[in-house]
Amino acid sequence: MNWQAFTLTAELATLTSLILLVLGVPVALWVAFSRQRWKFLLEALVAMPLVLPPTVLGFYLLVAFGSGTVLGRWYQRVAGSTLAFTFRGLVVASVVYSLPFAVQPMAAAFRGVDQKLIDAARTLGVTKRTIYRRIVVPLAWPGMITGMVLSFAHTVGEFGVVLMVGGNIPGATRTLSIDIYDQVQGLNYASANQTALVLLIFSYFLLCLLYGLNRRALLWGSR
Repeated sequence: MNWQAFTLTAELATLTSLILLVLGVPVALWVAFSRQRWKFLLEALVAMPLVLPPTVLGFYLLVAFGSGTVLGRWYQRVAGSTLAFTFRGLVVASVVYSLPFAVQPMAAAFRGVDQKLIDAARTLGVTKRTIYRRIVVPLAWPGMITGMVLSFAHTVGEFGVVLMVGGNIPGATRTLSIDIYDQVQGLNYASANQTALVLLIFSYFLLCLLYGLNRRALLWGSR
């Protein structure tokens, strides 16, 4: 077991899920309640990582992080280095790649909040921001937890985007999925099996936790 890759993967997944919690909630609220006619354009943009091959998304992110783009040159002036082949670049790429896994469950949970509660708050003169903060978000917490768990698990299993954007630098960008690939390429199947088994058990545990929490939330809501 490559504990260095394990630690890096855990750190990457944790940062990604926390960032997506902060960024995903306002995006999901807008997707759930906006009545703009062009809303479908943003929804399609957010959902694109679901249908794009990871190598395609990774390639364009790699290009965007390079010194040939406005973003790449700006970051290079600020940080003194490019985002490509760095841990920070992996975090940005993981946030983009896992965005729909956070936003879609959150948006579905926000839509599921009883509209009567929202209408009652509006008749009492409560502002839209307060309604979201005091009613919608607290009642939709199972969907928010689902979004965080799915984005965490999805980041742990990333391969194509990680390889394209971060490469394979030990201690910097080599995650568990890259480590398994290296072990298989080196015909070290025993080590690859050990790491893969850990990820398999971890994924099963996360899904059990997720379904258990959602079941508890449904029982609580029915009461």
